[in-house]
Amino acid sequence: MKWSDVRKLYPNQFVKLKVLSSHIKNGQEFIEDIAVIKPVSDETATSELLKSKGDELVYHTANKKIVLEVRQDVGLRRLDYHENQA
Repeated sequence: MKWSDVRKLYPNQFVKLKVLSSHIKNGQEFIEDIAVIKPVSDETATSELLKSKGDELVYHTANKKIVLEVRQDVGLRRLDYHENQA
């Protein structure tokens, strides 16, 4: 399903989605095809997002497009306390 169709079916509300196809360009992921899992109330949108796994997301239909910023995982190095003592 296309996002424009979802916006017509569920105006001005959050929906939980499964991403079926997308592409990445210039550090942004452009979502092309989705499946609606369910509409989500404003009160439960954050908890639904936190429960989402893999290719699921919660998004508001007020947005004209689904464009996500792609973040690279940055590893953090733990500094051992004894490592830097002279």
